[in-house]
Amino acid sequence: MASNTKTLRSPLAHVRGLGSAKHGTEHWWGQRLTAIALVPLTVWFVFGVIRHLGADHAAFLAWMKSPFSALMMILTAAVTFHHAQSGLQVVIEDYIHVEWQKLALLIAVKFLSFALAAACVLAVVKIFIGA
Repeated sequence: MASNTKTLRSPLAHVRGLGSAKHGTEHWWGQRLTAIALVPLTVWFVFGVIRHLGADHAAFLAWMKSPFSALMMILTAAVTFHHAQSGLQVVIEDYIHVEWQKLALLIAVKFLSFALAAACVLAVVKIFIGA
């Protein structure tokens, strides 16, 4: 709005609706919640792998065939790729300024994250059911 134009709207009315519409806050909370969820999942994963150092393939498969381990591995993969995609989205939105490049990268990151998470889940399911 030009400074010399007269209007009956108040300054608050003029700027209302020009903000983030709470999208940034929702994204921030989602990022923090997945980070918090990753703490116990990562600890479980690291200790599970350390516990199987030097074990044979059959022992590792037996561990992965337990319902608890399979569920935890699926959760770890899903939360990890969701968290990574969410973080990369923020970086792309902040640092890529050409709109078509931004859109292409956002689509590629989302697709790649989904594909990798799906591959991890499929691998765990195949081990769990013994296929």
